[in-house]
Amino acid sequence: MYEQIAQLLMYGGLEPDSILARMGEIFARYESGENSLSLVRDINTQVKRILQLGTDYGFDDNLWHNYLTFVLIMSENPFSITCEKVGASEGSVNELVRGDFRIFKRLFDYDFAPIERDLGINCFSLISDYKAIHKKERMYNTNVSEKVRTLSKKLEAAADEQQFFEAVTGFYRDYGVGMFGLNKAFRIDEKPQGGIAFRPINNMDTVMLDDLVGYEIQKKKLTDNTEAFVQGRKANNVLLFGDSGTGKSTSVKAIVNQYYKDGLRMIEIYKHQFKYLSTVIADIKNRNYKFIIYMDDLSFEEFEIEYKFLKAVIEGGVETKPDNILIYATSNRRHLIKESWNDRNDQDHSNDRHHSDTVEEKLSLVSRFGVTINYSKPTQKEYFDIVLHLAHRAGVTMSDEALMAEANKWELSHGGISGRTAEQFVTHISAVQNL
Repeated sequence: MYEQIAQLLMYGGLEPDSILARMGEIFARYESGENSLSLVRDINTQVKRILQLGTDYGFDDNLWHNYLTFVLIMSENPFSITCEKVGASEGSVNELVRGDFRIFKRLFDYDFAPIERDLGINCFSLISDYKAIHKKERMYNTNVSEKVRTLSKKLEAAADEQQFFEAVTGFYRDYGVGMFGLNKAFRIDEKPQGGIAFRPINNMDTVMLDDLVGYEIQKKKLTDNTEAFVQGRKANNVLLFGDSGTGKSTSVKAIVNQYYKDGLRMIEIYKHQFKYLSTVIADIKNRNYKFIIYMDDLSFEEFEIEYKFLKAVIEGGVETKPDNILIYATSNRRHLIKESWNDRNDQDHSNDRHHSDTVEEKLSLVSRFGVTINYSKPTQKEYFDIVLHLAHRAGVTMSDEALMAEANKWELSHGGISGRTAEQFVTHISAVQNL
């Protein structure tokens, strides 16, 4: 096994502490004749890591195959990145990659029986025919799990490296590679040593636009713009503004779910992280995905200057903003930057000789969003329509008249009329009914 792993070219350069690299070192010791308890201990350590990965992602059946598949899917190298969302093209590199896949095919078919017999262990047999304990879907990333296990089965059945090649590059074409290929949405973390790292958001809400009752005009404007974007046509940055609890954030999540298969991904960034916007864009501009940089509940107090970072990114500065990136923001404010009465006071300019320019700068940020969509509070009738729709979908058996009467009482003591209030009411009624 060590010699095979050492011969990997495009998929080589493994992190020294990766499971595969450690397994190679362990088998080198075994193949040189070592037979000791320390060898068993080191094997158990790596098998435990495979089991932990299996738990994190809900793997089953053959965990060794699942792990190797996961390595192939997560390996961001020049070949895999070139293949993402477009597939493999003819070229000399394909022969080099087939050599790597020939090695992976051998690793898939590796016979662990000799080492188990010589060391008196059976851990490889157990993880090769593993029966996982059933877990609730929210306990692991089901999106990643399903993709890994499906591809793993295809690679198990591959007769040779060519079929292996076709299966892996087909996956890259359909879904992509690395964390961006497997996940829909991300946040950014600041590294202690500086810089940023992308962190996948596991188990993002699976809401779809049809789940949002009403707001048909708003949803169509959002869909039209996003569809143009994923199809490679010109599209605008979008600001969704209006009353709280009306479905602004839900609409953005739904649009990502709807166009995920078309290569749409979302990166959520908070106001205090705006200084990293240029870094985020530099890291994703050459990937074969369409990215929405998402800013939720966006607004600025008059003393906050982070909006200047945002304006600079939207305007592009010297460098043109990449075609694969848009900014979608939600806000309760139509104008994102808080104005004081002094901003509107023609007499008191607080020693600002160019007062009108100051006001214009504060108001100009919203004009950088080519599409603005207003989500206003529903009317009483629309509120009842939302309640009835959600209640029927949830299987609530109470009569419509009783539901509306209770919904009216609920909104009076729970923040007023909104889609969020309706959803919270139906959740409450469903829980009471199930009791």
